[in-house]
Amino acid sequence: MIVGATSIIKLAKRGLKVPLWIRTMLQRRPVKVVSVALANKIARTIWALLVRGGIYQAPTAMLKS
Repeated sequence: MIVGATSIIKLAKRGLKVPLWIRTMLQRRPVKVVSVALANKIARTIWALLVRGGIYQAPTAMLKS
């Protein structure tokens, strides 16, 4: 998951729209720390979906590119 998160951050540096918390964290922390934080958030989202039996719906801000 860290490799995937790093890939998202690389795309963010090239202009991909990402949530505000990622952009602000990139200004304050090293890229690898932000990658681990994003991977952690992804893992927690997956875990919650598996436990609750839900279906992932991307936030509307992420759908607009």
